[in-house]
Amino acid sequence: MLLLVSTLVSLLACSGDGSKAPADPTTPAPTTSPQPTTTPTPLPQPTTSTPPEPVSLRVATYNVSLYGVRSGQIADQLTDPSDPHAQGIAAVLQTVRPDVVLLNEVDVDDGTTAQRLHDQFLAVAQDGREPLDYPYVYVAPSNTGLHSGLDLDNNGRVDGSREGSDDYAGDCFGYGTYGGQYGFLVFSRYPLGTPRTFQEFLWKDLPDADLPPGWFEPEELDIVRLSSKNHVDLPIDLGNGQTLHFLISHPTPPSFDGEEDRNGRRNHDEIRFWADYISGELGSYHIDDAGVGGSLAADQPFVIAGDLNADPNDGGSREGSMAQLLEHPRVQASPAPTSDGGAEQADLQGGINRTHGTDPAEDTADFEDTSVGNLRIDYVLPSTDVALHDAGVFWPLADDPDFDLVGTFPFPVSDHRPVWVDIEVSP
Repeated sequence: MLLLVSTLVSLLACSGDGSKAPADPTTPAPTTSPQPTTTPTPLPQPTTSTPPEPVSLRVATYNVSLYGVRSGQIADQLTDPSDPHAQGIAAVLQTVRPDVVLLNEVDVDDGTTAQRLHDQFLAVAQDGREPLDYPYVYVAPSNTGLHSGLDLDNNGRVDGSREGSDDYAGDCFGYGTYGGQYGFLVFSRYPLGTPRTFQEFLWKDLPDADLPPGWFEPEELDIVRLSSKNHVDLPIDLGNGQTLHFLISHPTPPSFDGEEDRNGRRNHDEIRFWADYISGELGSYHIDDAGVGGSLAADQPFVIAGDLNADPNDGGSREGSMAQLLEHPRVQASPAPTSDGGAEQADLQGGINRTHGTDPAEDTADFEDTSVGNLRIDYVLPSTDVALHDAGVFWPLADDPDFDLVGTFPFPVSDHRPVWVDIEVSP
């Protein structure tokens, strides 16, 4: 059974409702008086209750590069159960086996793509691997491919009718040649609560926003959104009254711009949004799409996850972008997830990788070795009140049979690698 939770679509279930109506709390008490009795009333017996047990789970993020060149292409593609891209995604996830996983760079629509990916691929054994069953999925609404009607990229052209072109994409609230391109969704074994979204939060409403000087006209500042896709606080119901806040996003790459560095500045501020959200110090500025203000309470456990497009030391992000989270007092950033394969590939590929400051074992993406090189840009960061038992990057060594799942360029699935943590949440 796959249950879809989204602000785009209503709650759905493949079969059954699995619920029972609660007793009516307004039912009046009986009006008759109790009858007298000569039998002695027994003394009340002490009651015992078992405290909730800690919940252990694996949480992962994976940029799967599942997008096309037109709206609906991926949904159509997934009607073919032999599609190699989707089979590869499923094989990787069936190997990593997360309980909750965020997928970045996947088409978001009315839930069709998510449903087909789950039912025809994740829930089907890939090369003998055990299938996965995620009863719950959240499809996040996205700013990608949502046209602004203004010239946000300052190329002198505004044409909201030319979907599929770079001119169209450059003037969208988030870069996308069609609506929902490069979106994200969540599959979960645990029930999902009501998401709190910040899709429409304006960049100028971030205190001391790092806006590119002179780039936006006043009327553009009144509509330019901070989030290139969305920022979502998604509650995960672990049972027994325990809730884990899944703070998910996919900030813009800090590139594909000019000297104004508008994407680098935006990437920095998209990351900063979460740093402030978990601090609570500037919580009053976090106004969600429902008009409700406030940040995350200090006693609430969380995991920040996503392709954040910022390496702590290398690549094109602005200095200190990831330090906002990795050095945050509420974030448990150590030990960092690692892999033997990442270190091996950095050594084999050489190039600019040899100049990098980040430990190559922490790399999560395999990029061009003559320009950017391999980077750590995908993160799963639990709060300090969560027990962190293990962490890793799925990047096998070249002689491992599973290496074919990640490969080398041209990659069978994605230039990113899944990142996972094993955590324990106590009541």
